[in-house]
Amino acid sequence: MTCALAVEATAMELERYRRRAAGLVVTGLAVLGAAVGLGVLVPETAWGDDAAGLSAVVGILCLGGGTGSLVLARRMRRALGAAVWSAHPAVTVGRTGHATTVVLRAADGSETWPLAVVAARHRYEAVRPGPDGVLWWCGDPRAGGVLAPPGGEPLIWAKPLRGTRVRRIVVGQAEARGLLERPVPRRPQAAPAAPERGGPDRMAPDRVRSVAGPTYAVLAEHARRQALPQDRAPRPEADVRGVPWWRVRSLRRVAGLPSVLVALAFCAAVGAVALTGPPAEDAPKLWAAGAVSLAGLLYSVHRALVGGLPAARLMARAAVSAVSVSRRYVLLYDPHGGVPVLLLFPARGGPDDRPEAAVPLLLPGSRKRPRRGLPAVPAGIVELHGRWGFDPAGERLVPWVEGRPLWPAGPYREADAEGFAALVDRLAPPVEERLSP
Repeated sequence: MTCALAVEATAMELERYRRRAAGLVVTGLAVLGAAVGLGVLVPETAWGDDAAGLSAVVGILCLGGGTGSLVLARRMRRALGAAVWSAHPAVTVGRTGHATTVVLRAADGSETWPLAVVAARHRYEAVRPGPDGVLWWCGDPRAGGVLAPPGGEPLIWAKPLRGTRVRRIVVGQAEARGLLERPVPRRPQAAPAAPERGGPDRMAPDRVRSVAGPTYAVLAEHARRQALPQDRAPRPEADVRGVPWWRVRSLRRVAGLPSVLVALAFCAAVGAVALTGPPAEDAPKLWAAGAVSLAGLLYSVHRALVGGLPAARLMARAAVSAVSVSRRYVLLYDPHGGVPVLLLFPARGGPDDRPEAAVPLLLPGSRKRPRRGLPAVPAGIVELHGRWGFDPAGERLVPWVEGRPLWPAGPYREADAEGFAALVDRLAPPVEERLSP
């Protein structure tokens, strides 16, 4: 790896970040132009002044946010182009009223680096270490740099935390959470360029399987380290085998029905206000609210009809299918979003077997307890129901564990699929050594 930008995912994410920032700048300029136009074309009217003022505020916010993001994009490009990624044990420390702080431990264990995250609040989750407690870093901890989950995306700028007392307190909190006891992760490496599809050098399936990742024994032990105690029973849910699919809470969520109902409720509320005869000066605001609510309803209905409803029906049919196969599974968590993934192995095999497929899962729990309802045993036997045929790849096969379905978040992926080896490596990054505290 010559520099962090040699990682394809990092280079693509940086370009997407720059384009989003440029789009915000263009949007801000356009909205400011609209505000000026409203002020000129609709003078001396109450609703015209309100619309122009609101447009100006929105335009200034977009322009300021886009400009700041462009500045951060330039800083990230310089940092990513001047150094390589390094993997570090990490702990996130939240501070009330302040930005999230991430504490990294140096690879040799000699020092710790408290860093303040520079990002919007909704992006804080991107730098929350996964179950392995690892983040990638590129930059100078004394001047600032880029944080990312293992894999090199998404990208978050971070700067050194100021204040000796604050740094000491934050580092103490991180050490109390086990930062010093965590093993040193493997050094990041740039993935080799993928061969062209259909070309003479296309990687053969057998070769992909031979490098698809660690063995069953290694992955099962890793899953046991990640597992959390199950302190509550799974949330009650209708049994898909005895009721229509829309009676099952998880399938309603897959279909997008809650979003449709929320958007419909907003439209109904705006309509009810319109029927009461609001004052004339509030009519433009009411029309705007109605247009936004109607647009949200149309969008949610479109998503449900195009993707959600067909997926929910397919999953319901697969879950009750009489065709099933048994596999051993290992339950791990993708650091990109914390998505649970079942790695599958032959039902009759040994500890040296390598994964033959993967199924990403939807988190079955609530927002506060998202993992509630996942298997209590991180490695065991799973029954896969669905349309197998000769090639199950791409199908929405439904795993059944402990007598309950685990609804898939994506299709069944075999070991010869593109990116499978990288997925396994991301789920269970190898450990080079363990430092003593």
